[in-house]
Amino acid sequence: MGGGDPKKPRGKMSSYAYFVQTCREEHKKKHPDASVNFAEFSKKCSERWKTMSPKEKGKFEDMAKQDKVRYEREMKNYIPPKGQKKKRFKDPNAPKRPPSAFFLFCADFRPKIKGEHPGLTIGDTAKKLGEMWNSSRAEDKQPYEKKAAKLKEKYDKVRSHEQVLFLNK
Repeated sequence: MGGGDPKKPRGKMSSYAYFVQTCREEHKKKHPDASVNFAEFSKKCSERWKTMSPKEKGKFEDMAKQDKVRYEREMKNYIPPKGQKKKRFKDPNAPKRPPSAFFLFCADFRPKIKGEHPGLTIGDTAKKLGEMWNSSRAEDKQPYEKKAAKLKEKYDKVRSHEQVLFLNK
């Protein structure tokens, strides 16, 4: 899998993960030679989990709580190897990346789509906007592309200025 530290404690498991693991073990006992369609199996587990009572889920929640205790105990004693990359700190005051031409187009046309189709989901609205953008002529896209380029230029100037300030600290 990934290039993580093999000595790092195994992550904590959720109550649902314990439930799925139990389902898998039960299925293996009943059908030891059967291959499992992961998508179908997951769907059935999910449906079963949704209909379970809090009391039935309690057993798995207890297992998850115990595992959380184990994980926290092991993490206290875990020392990451030297030279391992740490997550970069994201400056909350850093300028936001500028929107693309398509996003500027969406900002203009989203209210129109919402007005014409008030019951549309976020995903369906985005799909309609994508279709509109893709079927637009190049000259209709040009104002959005020009504005996006100007915003990117401005963003790049601010970023390069910040980097100079950072390097001069």
